[in-house]
Amino acid sequence: MLQELDILSGILNAYPYPIVFVDNDYIIRYMNQYAKYHYYTERGYHDLIGKSIFDCHQTEHAVKRIKSAYEGIQQNGKEVFIGVNTRNQRIYMQGVRNNQGEWIGFFERFELNLAK
Repeated sequence: MLQELDILSGILNAYPYPIVFVDNDYIIRYMNQYAKYHYYTERGYHDLIGKSIFDCHQTEHAVKRIKSAYEGIQQNGKEVFIGVNTRNQRIYMQGVRNNQGEWIGFFERFELNLAK
């Protein structure tokens, strides 16, 4: 019988773009296979799970933007559009709550930018 964790991991790995889950302390807790490829193979980072998201978003502007976006998500519950990367992918941040409705973090997701 399939376990819920195996199902969720399979779904996230089937999504054809990077997904990174970050907890309330800005620690990376999960990366799907596309995120690992993007950050490890393409960008040269190593072993990001368990480390601060600010290890790969190091500029003061990026730190402020991520913190501000997450604070906004916690206030209004809506995802935040972050921008478009060099691969023409739109980047979003979406808050995540646990079963009790408490904020446990957020995830970054990428998708193809179809807007011209």
